[in-house]
Amino acid sequence: MTQPAPRPPKPLYSNVSSAVQSPCVSLCKLDEERVCVGCFRHVEDIREWRSADDDRRREIIAQAAARKAVTAA
Repeated sequence: MTQPAPRPPKPLYSNVSSAVQSPCVSLCKLDEERVCVGCFRHVEDIREWRSADDDRRREIIAQAAARKAVTAA
């Protein structure tokens, strides 16, 4: 008898969407301003990510991109 395929885990929040992918690059380390040096999200944005809707996620990504641009300059 074959085992049924495992079901994917249920999302913790009902508005979890794959439409806006996480900017996480698995280089998780916070600087002195509590901004991740890998994805440039503030720690509060990282915490909010799972419950954020797609529009808010796009805002978070835009803010992270702005932080990254300032760092690169």
